[in-house]
Amino acid sequence: PDYRVEFQKWHNCEHIMERVSIPGFTVGRRYRGVGDAPDFLMCYETNDSHVLSSKPYLYAVNHPSPWTQEMIRHSKNIVRAIYSMVASHGERPPMEAPYVVLLKFNIEAGWEKEFLLGYGKEQLPFICRLTDVYRGRLYRVDVEISLIKTEEQKIHRGGPGQQTLLVLYEVASSDVQNSRAWKELDRRAQHTKRMEDVRYE
Repeated sequence: PDYRVEFQKWHNCEHIMERVSIPGFTVGRRYRGVGDAPDFLMCYETNDSHVLSSKPYLYAVNHPSPWTQEMIRHSKNIVRAIYSMVASHGERPPMEAPYVVLLKFNIEAGWEKEFLLGYGKEQLPFICRLTDVYRGRLYRVDVEISLIKTEEQKIHRGGPGQQTLLVLYEVASSDVQNSRAWKELDRRAQHTKRMEDVRYE
């Protein structure tokens, strides 16, 4: 807690500026957790996942500044993963979305291909019909790139975690996930009915 203000100052003034200056990076964002969510979500978009194994990026993460080293040492429970986008639906917000809904999970072995196809073609469009939902995107972890060892990783020791799939919805309200409309659309999705026996972890 004593370092949160300094952390935000570092991320605003150094880290996000450094990252988005690397070729292939397009945008960087930081969100603060609501309710029981973790404190911070730091997310960067790139042209593709291989940007995170490029020479300019690897130089940056292997030569962290003293400020970066200090902030990483005071960060807890870091989960860091590189994802490739599988499907997207909806429109980019006119300005950065004030909220995101982030879902991370696994699918039982043998069902992932069907799930990815069904979720991308049915669930994302269903959810994105809601007026408070701008865009939904489905990602799968790139394990090989996520596990590249760097000087920054040696300090924070964060890895990709156990969950291989990620869904991110950009929304206008923090209450959208609890709305009746969201739950009704989720219940009615045919792919959800077909996947009732699939184990989510």
